[in-house]
Order: sequence, then structure tokens, then C-alpha cells
Amino acid sequence: MKKIFVLLAFVLLASGALFAQIRAGSQAWISSRTADLKSSTWFFAANRGSLAMADEVAVLQVSGNWAEVRSSANSALGGWTQMSNLSARRILPSGTSVSASEIALAGKGFTQEVEDSYKAQGQLNFNDVDRVEAFTVSQQELYVFVTEGRLFTGAQQ
Repeated sequence: MKKIFVLLAFVLLASGALFAQIRAGSQAWISSRTADLKSSTWFFAANRGSLAMADEVAVLQVSGNWAEVRSSANSALGGWTQMSNLSARRILPSGTSVSASEIALAGKGFTQEVEDSYKAQGQLNFNDVDRVEAFTVSQQELYVFVTEGRLFTGAQQ
């Protein structure tokens, strides 16, 4: 009987995790530093605006790796963003005692326990990571690179 209870509890917990998924009609939070809102699900679609980390959004619909969202704070601001920019769990706004990077990592499941595990494996040096994160390329420069290199730009909608 106890095994059945444990199995039932596990199934309920697992199904609860499924319900935390981002889907149409749900709320979500921006988990990246900024999230561009596009006019369609094409990476190079026109930009309608952007949202910042911890901004709350209403998910209007989901299409593959893209979600159409509308800002909860400004209903005029909406568009398509990649699912990787969203978290089903509430993200704390900046101004807390942790950095924006820590908030983003936590939103993606990088917990204190995971960080402690990495620290226990030896010295960590994130200088190269910081240098790469500081490098930026405009959408226009990226589009020129992709088209001149005859790379696949994805399905344009």
C-alpha cells in the first residue's frame, strides 16, 4: 500500500511539472536580459519592441520554439519571442541582492547546489565567458553574414 501511495505521489508531482510548462493562456516571465518581440516566428522578422528580465507576459499562442506574448504591464507591447527567453516560474526583478546573470541562470534551473558542485571541482575562471557575452552583432550584420554565406535563415512568415 505504501508503494502505491509513493508511486501516486510521484505521478502527481510529475504531472504538476508538466502543468508548469509555457502554453497558450498561461503567464510567463522574461528570463533573459532582454527579449526582442518579433512580428512573426522568423528570426529576422521586424522587431516590435523588447522586454527586460523579470517582465511578466501573457502567452497568447505557441508555435514550435516560439511564443506570441503580450506584456502584462503594457498591453500595446506584444509579439513573438523564442521560448528560451521565457520562464514558467516567476523571475525576481533586479534590485534584489543577486545579479541579473544569477537571476537568469536560476530561471533556467541553475541552482546554488549546481554552482556549489562546479566550485567543488576546482577553480573557475569566467573571464572568457564575460568577454563573449560582451560581444554584440546587430541584426543587420547577422543577416548579411547569413545571406552572403548562403546559410539557412529559417522559414520566413
